[in-house]
Amino acid sequence: MINLSSFVRLHARRTPESIAIVSGEQRIDWRTLERRIAHTGGWLMQRGVGAGDIVAVLMKNSPAFLELAFATSHIGAVFLPINYRLAADEVAYIVQHAGAKLLVADDELVATASGAPDLVLADAAARADSTRLGSGAALADIHPRQPDDLFRLMYTSGTTARPKGVIHSYANFYWKSADHIVLFGLGPRTRLLVVGPLYHVGAFDLPGVAVLWLGGTIVLQRDFDAAAVLDAIEAERIEGVWLAPVMTGAVLAEAARRPRDVASLRWVIGGGDRTPESRIRAFAAAFPAARYVDAYGLTETCSGDTFMDPGYEIEKIGSAGRAVAMLEIRICDENGASLPAGETGEICLRGPKVTRGYWRDPERTAAAFFGDWFRTGDVGHLDADGFLFLTDRKKDMILSGGENIASSEVERVLYELPDIVEAAVIGVPDERWGERPLAVVVIAEGAAFTPEAILAHCRAKLAGFKVPKAVVQRDRLPRNPSGKILKRTLREELAG
Repeated sequence: MINLSSFVRLHARRTPESIAIVSGEQRIDWRTLERRIAHTGGWLMQRGVGAGDIVAVLMKNSPAFLELAFATSHIGAVFLPINYRLAADEVAYIVQHAGAKLLVADDELVATASGAPDLVLADAAARADSTRLGSGAALADIHPRQPDDLFRLMYTSGTTARPKGVIHSYANFYWKSADHIVLFGLGPRTRLLVVGPLYHVGAFDLPGVAVLWLGGTIVLQRDFDAAAVLDAIEAERIEGVWLAPVMTGAVLAEAARRPRDVASLRWVIGGGDRTPESRIRAFAAAFPAARYVDAYGLTETCSGDTFMDPGYEIEKIGSAGRAVAMLEIRICDENGASLPAGETGEICLRGPKVTRGYWRDPERTAAAFFGDWFRTGDVGHLDADGFLFLTDRKKDMILSGGENIASSEVERVLYELPDIVEAAVIGVPDERWGERPLAVVVIAEGAAFTPEAILAHCRAKLAGFKVPKAVVQRDRLPRNPSGKILKRTLREELAG
Protein backbone atom coordinates (compact mmCIF):
# COMPACT_ATOMS: atom_id res chain seq x y z
CA MET A 1 0.00 0.00 0.00
CA ILE A 2 1.26 3.44 -0.92
CA ASN A 3 -1.48 5.64 0.59
CA LEU A 4 -0.25 8.63 2.61
CA SER A 5 -1.92 7.14 5.68
CA SER A 6 0.25 4.01 5.51
CA PHE A 7 3.27 5.76 7.04
CA VAL A 8 1.05 7.49 9.62
CA ARG A 9 -0.06 4.03 10.74
CA LEU A 10 3.59 2.93 11.01
CA HIS A 11 4.57 5.84 13.25
CA ALA A 12 1.37 5.53 15.29
CA ARG A 13 2.42 1.98 16.16
CA ARG A 14 6.11 2.63 16.75
CA THR A 15 6.10 6.08 18.40
CA PRO A 16 2.45 6.84 19.20
CA GLU A 17 3.16 9.70 21.59
CA SER A 18 5.72 11.51 19.44
CA ILE A 19 4.50 14.79 17.98
CA ALA A 20 3.63 14.87 14.27
CA ILE A 21 2.05 18.33 13.93
CA VAL A 22 2.34 21.50 15.99
CA SER A 23 -0.23 24.23 15.32
CA GLY A 24 -0.53 27.06 17.81
CA GLU A 25 -1.11 25.46 21.19
CA GLN A 26 -1.98 22.10 19.63
CA ARG A 27 0.53 19.27 19.64
CA ILE A 28 -0.89 16.37 17.67
CA ASP A 29 0.78 13.01 18.26
CA TRP A 30 0.86 10.12 15.79
CA ARG A 31 -1.84 8.11 17.58
CA THR A 32 -4.20 11.07 17.45
CA LEU A 33 -3.38 11.82 13.82
CA GLU A 34 -4.09 8.22 12.79
CA ARG A 35 -7.45 8.28 14.56
CA ARG A 36 -8.43 11.61 13.00
CA ILE A 37 -7.54 10.35 9.51
CA ALA A 38 -9.66 7.20 9.88
CA HIS A 39 -12.57 9.19 11.34
CA THR A 40 -12.41 11.87 8.63
CA GLY A 41 -12.09 9.20 5.95
CA GLY A 42 -15.28 7.63 7.28
CA TRP A 43 -16.99 11.02 7.20
CA LEU A 44 -15.94 11.52 3.58
CA MET A 45 -17.42 8.14 2.68
CA GLN A 46 -20.59 9.10 4.52
CA ARG A 47 -20.81 12.13 2.21
CA GLY A 48 -20.67 9.80 -0.78
CA VAL A 49 -16.95 10.08 -1.59
CA GLY A 50 -15.33 6.88 -2.82
CA ALA A 51 -12.13 5.68 -4.44
CA GLY A 52 -11.22 7.85 -7.43
CA ASP A 53 -13.54 10.70 -6.46
CA ILE A 54 -12.07 14.17 -6.12
CA VAL A 55 -12.15 16.11 -2.84
CA ALA A 56 -11.40 19.83 -3.15
CA VAL A 57 -10.30 22.04 -0.28
CA LEU A 58 -10.31 25.84 -0.18
CA MET A 59 -8.52 26.42 3.11
CA LYS A 60 -5.74 28.31 4.76
CA ASN A 61 -3.15 26.35 6.73
CA SER A 62 -4.60 24.28 9.54
CA PRO A 63 -4.36 20.77 10.98
CA ALA A 64 -7.59 19.94 9.15
CA PHE A 65 -5.99 20.73 5.80
CA LEU A 66 -3.35 18.06 6.35
CA GLU A 67 -5.83 15.63 7.92
CA LEU A 68 -8.14 15.97 4.92
CA ALA A 69 -5.24 15.34 2.54
CA PHE A 70 -4.35 12.16 4.42
CA ALA A 71 -7.97 11.05 4.84
CA THR A 72 -8.68 11.54 1.13
CA SER A 73 -5.71 9.34 0.30
CA HIS A 74 -6.74 6.85 2.99
CA ILE A 75 -10.01 6.05 1.19
CA GLY A 76 -8.43 6.09 -2.27
CA ALA A 77 -9.89 9.44 -3.36
CA VAL A 78 -7.99 12.29 -5.08
CA PHE A 79 -6.98 15.50 -3.30
CA LEU A 80 -7.49 18.91 -4.94
CA PRO A 81 -6.09 21.90 -3.00
CA ILE A 82 -7.21 25.29 -4.36
CA ASN A 83 -5.60 28.69 -4.02
CA TYR A 84 -7.79 30.54 -1.51
CA ARG A 85 -6.80 33.89 -3.05
CA LEU A 86 -8.78 33.15 -6.21
CA ALA A 87 -12.09 34.77 -7.10
CA ALA A 88 -15.35 32.83 -6.91
CA ASP A 89 -15.60 32.22 -10.67
CA GLU A 90 -12.01 30.94 -10.77
CA VAL A 91 -12.71 28.53 -7.91
CA ALA A 92 -15.90 27.39 -9.61
CA TYR A 93 -14.05 26.73 -12.87
CA ILE A 94 -11.42 24.58 -11.13
CA VAL A 95 -13.95 22.61 -9.10
CA GLN A 96 -16.15 21.97 -12.14
CA HIS A 97 -13.30 21.24 -14.56
CA ALA A 98 -11.79 18.77 -12.10
CA GLY A 99 -15.18 17.17 -11.43
CA ALA A 100 -14.86 17.50 -7.66
CA LYS A 101 -17.57 15.74 -5.70
CA LEU A 102 -17.05 17.67 -2.47
CA LEU A 103 -15.57 21.05 -1.55
CA VAL A 104 -14.45 21.76 2.01
CA ALA A 105 -13.82 25.46 2.67
CA ASP A 106 -12.91 27.62 5.63
CA ASP A 107 -16.07 29.42 6.72
CA GLU A 108 -14.28 32.75 6.27
CA LEU A 109 -13.88 31.90 2.57
CA VAL A 110 -17.57 31.18 1.95
CA ALA A 111 -17.88 34.09 -0.50
CA THR A 112 -15.52 32.40 -2.97
CA ALA A 113 -16.42 28.74 -2.31
CA SER A 114 -18.53 27.54 -5.21
CA GLY A 115 -18.83 25.04 -8.01
CA ALA A 116 -19.18 21.76 -6.12
CA PRO A 117 -22.33 19.65 -5.76
CA ASP A 118 -21.55 19.38 -2.03
CA LEU A 119 -20.05 22.24 0.01
CA VAL A 120 -18.96 21.90 3.64
CA LEU A 121 -17.74 24.88 5.66
CA ALA A 122 -15.09 24.40 8.34
CA ASP A 123 -15.36 26.65 11.40
CA ALA A 124 -12.49 27.29 13.82
CA ALA A 125 -13.15 24.06 15.73
CA ALA A 126 -13.19 21.95 12.55
CA ARG A 127 -10.03 23.60 11.26
CA ALA A 128 -8.25 22.59 14.45
CA ASP A 129 -9.62 19.03 14.32
CA SER A 130 -11.12 17.55 11.15
CA THR A 131 -13.26 15.12 13.15
CA ARG A 132 -15.43 18.16 14.02
CA LEU A 133 -16.57 18.31 10.39
CA GLY A 134 -19.11 15.60 11.11
CA SER A 135 -19.97 12.82 13.55
CA GLY A 136 -21.51 9.39 13.43
CA ALA A 137 -19.31 7.93 10.70
CA ALA A 138 -17.52 4.61 11.11
CA LEU A 139 -13.73 4.62 11.04
CA ALA A 140 -12.62 4.02 7.47
CA ASP A 141 -10.35 1.19 6.43
CA ILE A 142 -7.48 1.95 4.10
CA HIS A 143 -8.24 1.56 0.39
CA PRO A 144 -4.92 0.46 -1.15
CA ARG A 145 -3.41 2.62 -3.87
CA GLN A 146 -0.64 1.80 -6.33
CA PRO A 147 2.31 3.96 -7.54
CA ASP A 148 0.66 5.04 -10.80
CA ASP A 149 -2.68 5.88 -9.19
CA LEU A 150 -3.74 9.52 -9.06
CA PHE A 151 -2.88 11.13 -5.73
CA ARG A 152 -3.55 14.83 -6.33
CA LEU A 153 -4.62 17.49 -8.81
CA MET A 154 -3.05 20.94 -8.62
CA TYR A 155 -4.18 23.78 -10.85
CA THR A 156 -1.43 26.14 -11.92
CA SER A 157 -1.95 29.87 -11.51
CA GLY A 158 -1.70 30.00 -15.28
CA THR A 159 -0.52 32.42 -17.92
CA THR A 160 -3.35 31.52 -20.25
CA ALA A 161 -7.06 32.24 -19.93
CA ARG A 162 -7.67 29.19 -17.75
CA PRO A 163 -5.44 27.27 -15.31
CA LYS A 164 -4.22 23.75 -16.05
CA GLY A 165 -4.86 20.77 -13.78
CA VAL A 166 -1.54 19.07 -13.10
CA ILE A 167 -1.75 15.32 -12.49
CA HIS A 168 0.32 13.94 -9.60
CA SER A 169 0.62 10.21 -9.06
CA TYR A 170 1.82 8.61 -5.86
CA ALA A 171 5.05 7.73 -7.65
CA ASN A 172 5.60 11.40 -8.54
CA PHE A 173 5.16 12.43 -4.91
CA TYR A 174 7.27 9.70 -3.32
CA TRP A 175 10.18 10.00 -5.78
CA LYS A 176 10.16 13.73 -5.08
CA SER A 177 10.25 12.98 -1.36
CA ALA A 178 13.13 10.54 -1.74
CA ASP A 179 15.20 13.17 -3.55
CA HIS A 180 14.62 15.75 -0.80
CA ILE A 181 15.34 13.27 1.98
CA VAL A 182 18.74 12.55 0.47
CA LEU A 183 19.64 16.19 -0.16
CA PHE A 184 18.60 17.58 3.22
CA GLY A 185 19.29 14.58 5.44
CA LEU A 186 15.72 14.43 6.71
CA GLY A 187 14.88 12.04 9.52
CA PRO A 188 12.66 11.46 12.56
CA ARG A 189 14.32 14.35 14.41
CA THR A 190 13.70 16.88 11.62
CA ARG A 191 11.48 19.80 12.61
CA LEU A 192 10.11 21.70 9.63
CA LEU A 193 8.37 25.05 9.77
CA VAL A 194 5.55 25.35 7.21
CA VAL A 195 4.44 28.94 6.75
CA GLY A 196 3.76 29.07 3.01
CA PRO A 197 0.22 28.15 1.92
CA LEU A 198 -0.35 24.39 1.84
CA TYR A 199 -2.23 24.58 -1.45
CA HIS A 200 1.19 25.37 -2.97
CA VAL A 201 3.97 22.87 -3.69
CA GLY A 202 6.46 25.08 -1.84
CA ALA A 203 4.70 24.34 1.43
CA PHE A 204 3.24 20.85 0.94
CA ASP A 205 6.13 19.39 -1.04
CA LEU A 206 9.35 21.34 -0.43
CA PRO A 207 10.15 19.12 1.48
CA GLY A 208 6.79 19.33 3.29
CA VAL A 209 5.07 16.04 4.01
CA ALA A 210 8.31 14.14 3.33
CA VAL A 211 9.25 15.10 6.90
CA LEU A 212 6.15 13.29 8.20
CA TRP A 213 6.98 10.29 6.01
CA LEU A 214 10.07 9.79 8.19
CA GLY A 215 8.37 10.45 11.51
CA GLY A 216 9.55 14.05 11.90
CA THR A 217 7.52 17.07 12.98
CA ILE A 218 5.78 19.84 11.05
CA VAL A 219 5.24 23.13 12.82
CA LEU A 220 2.35 24.78 11.00
CA GLN A 221 1.51 28.49 10.87
CA ARG A 222 -1.77 29.70 9.40
CA ASP A 223 -0.47 32.96 7.91
CA PHE A 224 2.96 34.41 7.27
CA ASP A 225 4.30 36.81 9.87
CA ALA A 226 8.04 37.49 10.00
CA ALA A 227 8.15 37.85 13.79
CA ALA A 228 6.16 34.63 14.26
CA VAL A 229 8.57 32.78 11.94
CA LEU A 230 11.58 33.79 14.03
CA ASP A 231 9.75 33.10 17.28
CA ALA A 232 8.92 29.59 16.05
CA ILE A 233 12.50 28.90 14.98
CA GLU A 234 13.64 29.82 18.48
CA ALA A 235 10.87 28.11 20.48
CA GLU A 236 10.46 24.93 18.40
CA ARG A 237 14.13 24.48 17.41
CA ILE A 238 13.27 24.49 13.72
CA GLU A 239 15.77 22.90 11.34
CA GLY A 240 14.40 24.02 7.97
CA VAL A 241 11.79 26.13 6.20
CA TRP A 242 10.74 27.12 2.69
CA LEU A 243 10.31 30.87 2.21
CA ALA A 244 9.26 32.79 -0.88
CA PRO A 245 11.73 35.61 -1.67
CA VAL A 246 9.42 38.29 -0.33
CA MET A 247 9.12 36.34 2.94
CA THR A 248 12.90 36.06 3.24
CA GLY A 249 13.27 39.82 2.95
CA ALA A 250 10.73 40.40 5.72
CA VAL A 251 12.38 37.80 7.98
CA LEU A 252 15.82 39.39 7.50
CA ALA A 253 14.40 42.81 8.36
CA GLU A 254 12.75 41.42 11.50
CA ALA A 255 15.95 39.59 12.51
CA ALA A 256 17.85 42.87 12.27
CA ARG A 257 15.21 44.58 14.40
CA ARG A 258 15.14 41.96 17.17
CA PRO A 259 17.54 39.00 17.09
CA ARG A 260 16.45 35.55 18.33
CA ASP A 261 18.25 32.32 19.09
CA VAL A 262 18.24 30.69 15.64
CA ALA A 263 21.11 28.26 16.16
CA SER A 264 18.89 25.26 15.31
CA LEU A 265 18.22 26.43 11.74
CA ARG A 266 20.19 24.49 9.12
CA TRP A 267 18.61 25.52 5.81
CA VAL A 268 16.12 27.83 4.18
CA ILE A 269 14.94 26.92 0.70
CA GLY A 270 14.35 29.92 -1.52
CA GLY A 271 13.99 30.41 -5.23
CA GLY A 272 11.51 32.05 -7.53
CA ASP A 273 13.82 34.95 -8.36
CA ARG A 274 17.57 35.25 -8.76
CA THR A 275 19.01 35.82 -5.32
CA PRO A 276 21.36 38.83 -5.22
CA GLU A 277 24.74 38.37 -3.54
CA SER A 278 23.74 41.03 -0.98
CA ARG A 279 20.78 38.86 0.08
CA ILE A 280 22.95 35.77 0.46
CA ARG A 281 25.47 37.66 2.61
CA ALA A 282 22.72 39.26 4.72
CA PHE A 283 21.24 35.80 5.32
CA ALA A 284 24.62 34.39 6.37
CA ALA A 285 25.02 37.21 8.89
CA ALA A 286 21.54 36.69 10.38
CA PHE A 287 21.65 32.86 10.37
CA PRO A 288 25.31 31.84 10.72
CA ALA A 289 24.53 28.12 11.14
CA ALA A 290 22.18 27.90 8.15
CA ARG A 291 22.36 27.80 4.37
CA TYR A 292 20.19 29.78 1.99
CA VAL A 293 19.47 27.27 -0.77
CA ASP A 294 18.50 28.64 -4.15
CA ALA A 295 16.21 26.23 -5.96
CA TYR A 296 14.14 25.71 -9.07
CA GLY A 297 11.00 23.67 -9.47
CA LEU A 298 7.55 23.40 -10.95
CA THR A 299 4.08 22.35 -9.94
CA GLU A 300 4.42 19.74 -12.70
CA THR A 301 7.30 18.07 -10.83
CA CYS A 302 6.07 18.43 -7.23
CA SER A 303 8.76 21.15 -6.94
CA GLY A 304 12.41 20.99 -5.94
CA ASP A 305 14.12 20.05 -9.20
CA THR A 306 17.47 21.75 -8.61
CA PHE A 307 19.21 22.98 -5.46
CA MET A 308 22.39 24.96 -4.93
CA ASP A 309 25.25 22.78 -3.71
CA PRO A 310 26.87 23.76 -0.38
CA GLY A 311 29.84 26.06 -0.83
CA TYR A 312 28.93 27.22 -4.34
CA GLU A 313 26.55 30.02 -3.37
CA ILE A 314 28.89 32.83 -4.42
CA GLU A 315 30.95 31.02 -7.06
CA LYS A 316 27.77 30.06 -8.94
CA ILE A 317 25.79 33.18 -8.08
CA GLY A 318 22.72 33.44 -10.29
CA SER A 319 22.39 29.67 -10.65
CA ALA A 320 19.49 27.65 -9.27
CA GLY A 321 21.84 24.75 -8.53
CA ARG A 322 22.11 21.21 -9.88
CA ALA A 323 19.49 18.57 -10.53
CA VAL A 324 18.31 16.18 -7.83
CA ALA A 325 19.27 12.53 -8.15
CA MET A 326 16.10 11.24 -9.81
CA LEU A 327 15.81 13.99 -12.44
CA GLU A 328 17.53 14.70 -15.75
CA ILE A 329 17.78 18.17 -17.27
CA ARG A 330 18.25 18.83 -20.96
CA ILE A 331 18.43 22.16 -22.75
CA CYS A 332 16.54 21.85 -26.04
CA ASP A 333 16.14 23.88 -29.19
CA GLU A 334 12.73 24.55 -30.75
CA ASN A 335 12.67 21.07 -32.29
CA GLY A 336 13.58 19.22 -29.10
CA ALA A 337 17.22 18.58 -30.01
CA SER A 338 19.70 18.69 -27.12
CA LEU A 339 21.98 21.72 -26.87
CA PRO A 340 25.52 21.65 -25.40
CA ALA A 341 26.65 23.30 -22.16
CA GLY A 342 26.57 27.06 -22.30
CA GLU A 343 23.93 27.32 -25.02
CA THR A 344 20.54 28.77 -24.16
CA GLY A 345 17.31 26.98 -24.90
CA GLU A 346 14.19 25.56 -23.31
CA ILE A 347 14.69 23.70 -20.03
CA CYS A 348 13.30 20.16 -20.33
CA LEU A 349 12.99 17.59 -17.55
CA ARG A 350 12.69 13.83 -17.33
CA GLY A 351 12.29 11.53 -14.34
CA PRO A 352 9.82 9.73 -12.07
CA LYS A 353 8.75 12.91 -10.28
CA VAL A 354 7.54 14.57 -13.51
CA THR A 355 3.79 14.68 -14.18
CA ARG A 356 2.36 12.58 -16.95
CA GLY A 357 0.20 15.48 -18.11
CA TYR A 358 -2.77 17.74 -17.53
CA TRP A 359 -6.21 16.69 -16.33
CA ARG A 360 -8.80 16.41 -19.09
CA ASP A 361 -6.53 18.30 -21.48
CA PRO A 362 -4.91 16.02 -24.08
CA GLU A 363 -3.91 18.90 -26.35
CA ARG A 364 -1.94 20.73 -23.67
CA THR A 365 -0.47 17.44 -22.49
CA ALA A 366 0.78 16.60 -25.99
CA ALA A 367 2.23 20.10 -26.43
CA ALA A 368 4.06 19.86 -23.08
CA PHE A 369 6.45 17.07 -24.11
CA PHE A 370 9.29 16.38 -26.51
CA GLY A 371 8.92 12.61 -26.38
CA ASP A 372 9.35 11.80 -22.70
CA TRP A 373 10.98 15.17 -21.91
CA PHE A 374 8.68 17.67 -20.20
CA ARG A 375 8.90 21.16 -21.67
CA THR A 376 8.98 23.66 -18.80
CA GLY A 377 8.53 26.78 -20.91
CA ASP A 378 11.54 28.23 -19.08
CA VAL A 379 14.67 29.35 -20.91
CA GLY A 380 18.17 28.79 -19.56
CA HIS A 381 21.46 26.97 -19.90
CA LEU A 382 23.60 24.45 -18.08
CA ASP A 383 27.23 25.25 -17.43
CA ALA A 384 30.02 22.72 -17.78
CA ASP A 385 29.50 21.61 -14.16
CA GLY A 386 25.79 20.99 -14.60
CA PHE A 387 24.56 24.09 -12.79
CA LEU A 388 21.32 25.50 -14.16
CA PHE A 389 21.04 29.19 -14.99
CA LEU A 390 17.59 30.56 -15.72
CA THR A 391 17.39 33.16 -18.45
CA ASP A 392 13.68 33.76 -18.86
CA ARG A 393 10.25 32.41 -19.38
CA LYS A 394 9.59 31.99 -23.09
CA LYS A 395 6.53 34.16 -22.73
CA ASP A 396 8.65 36.84 -21.03
CA MET A 397 11.01 37.19 -23.97
CA ILE A 398 10.51 40.60 -25.55
CA LEU A 399 10.56 40.76 -29.35
CA SER A 400 11.37 44.30 -30.43
CA GLY A 401 12.17 45.11 -34.05
CA GLY A 402 13.01 41.47 -34.72
CA GLU A 403 15.47 41.30 -31.80
CA ASN A 404 14.93 39.06 -28.79
CA ILE A 405 15.42 40.80 -25.44
CA ALA A 406 15.79 38.66 -22.31
CA SER A 407 14.06 40.64 -19.58
CA SER A 408 16.26 39.05 -16.91
CA GLU A 409 19.34 40.52 -18.57
CA VAL A 410 17.92 44.03 -18.29
CA GLU A 411 16.77 43.33 -14.71
CA ARG A 412 20.31 42.27 -13.77
CA VAL A 413 21.55 45.70 -14.85
CA LEU A 414 18.76 47.45 -12.96
CA TYR A 415 19.66 45.55 -9.78
CA GLU A 416 23.16 47.03 -9.93
CA LEU A 417 21.61 50.29 -8.75
CA PRO A 418 21.47 50.18 -4.93
CA ASP A 419 18.23 52.18 -4.72
CA ILE A 420 16.28 49.58 -6.72
CA VAL A 421 14.97 46.82 -4.44
CA GLU A 422 12.65 45.11 -6.96
CA ALA A 423 12.58 45.23 -10.74
CA ALA A 424 10.65 43.68 -13.61
CA VAL A 425 11.06 44.32 -17.33
CA ILE A 426 8.13 43.59 -19.61
CA GLY A 427 7.26 44.04 -23.25
CA VAL A 428 4.38 46.37 -24.09
CA PRO A 429 2.81 46.87 -27.53
CA ASP A 430 4.50 49.30 -29.91
CA GLU A 431 3.17 50.20 -33.35
CA ARG A 432 6.63 50.52 -34.87
CA TRP A 433 8.68 47.85 -33.09
CA GLY A 434 6.01 45.31 -32.20
CA GLU A 435 7.03 45.51 -28.55
CA ARG A 436 9.11 47.91 -26.52
CA PRO A 437 10.77 47.10 -23.16
CA LEU A 438 9.38 48.83 -20.09
CA ALA A 439 10.95 48.72 -16.61
CA VAL A 440 8.83 48.59 -13.45
CA VAL A 441 10.79 49.24 -10.25
CA VAL A 442 10.36 49.50 -6.50
CA ILE A 443 12.64 52.09 -4.93
CA ALA A 444 14.23 51.76 -1.49
CA GLU A 445 12.54 53.70 1.29
CA GLY A 446 13.87 57.25 1.45
CA ALA A 447 15.52 57.09 -1.98
CA ALA A 448 14.55 59.35 -4.87
CA PHE A 449 12.98 58.00 -8.04
CA THR A 450 15.19 59.25 -10.89
CA PRO A 451 14.11 57.58 -14.15
CA GLU A 452 16.64 59.46 -16.29
CA ALA A 453 19.51 58.27 -14.11
CA ILE A 454 18.18 54.71 -14.28
CA LEU A 455 17.98 54.82 -18.07
CA ALA A 456 21.45 56.37 -18.32
CA HIS A 457 22.84 53.47 -16.30
CA CYS A 458 21.11 51.00 -18.64
CA ARG A 459 22.47 52.76 -21.73
CA ALA A 460 25.96 52.38 -20.34
CA LYS A 461 25.52 48.67 -19.80
CA LEU A 462 23.23 47.41 -22.58
CA ALA A 463 22.79 47.52 -26.32
CA GLY A 464 20.48 50.33 -27.37
CA PHE A 465 17.56 48.09 -28.34
CA LYS A 466 17.62 46.48 -24.87
CA VAL A 467 17.34 49.74 -22.93
CA PRO A 468 13.84 50.28 -21.48
CA LYS A 469 11.92 53.02 -23.23
CA ALA A 470 10.47 54.16 -19.88
CA VAL A 471 10.63 53.42 -16.15
CA VAL A 472 7.52 53.12 -13.99
CA GLN A 473 7.59 53.20 -10.19
CA ARG A 474 5.43 50.92 -8.02
CA ASP A 475 5.17 50.45 -4.25
CA ARG A 476 5.43 46.68 -4.79
CA LEU A 477 5.39 44.15 -7.61
CA PRO A 478 2.63 41.54 -7.93
CA ARG A 479 3.84 38.04 -7.07
CA ASN A 480 2.39 34.55 -6.92
CA PRO A 481 2.69 32.45 -3.70
CA SER A 482 6.09 31.07 -4.71
CA GLY A 483 7.44 34.60 -5.03
CA LYS A 484 7.61 34.82 -8.82
CA ILE A 485 6.76 38.22 -10.25
CA LEU A 486 3.49 38.16 -12.19
CA LYS A 487 4.63 39.83 -15.37
CA ARG A 488 1.35 38.96 -17.07
CA THR A 489 -0.40 41.18 -14.51
CA LEU A 490 2.04 44.03 -15.18
CA ARG A 491 1.59 43.66 -18.94
CA GLU A 492 -2.18 43.85 -18.55
CA GLU A 493 -1.89 47.00 -16.40
CA LEU A 494 0.64 48.79 -18.59
CA ALA A 495 -0.30 47.68 -22.09
CA GLY A 496 -1.86 51.02 -23.01
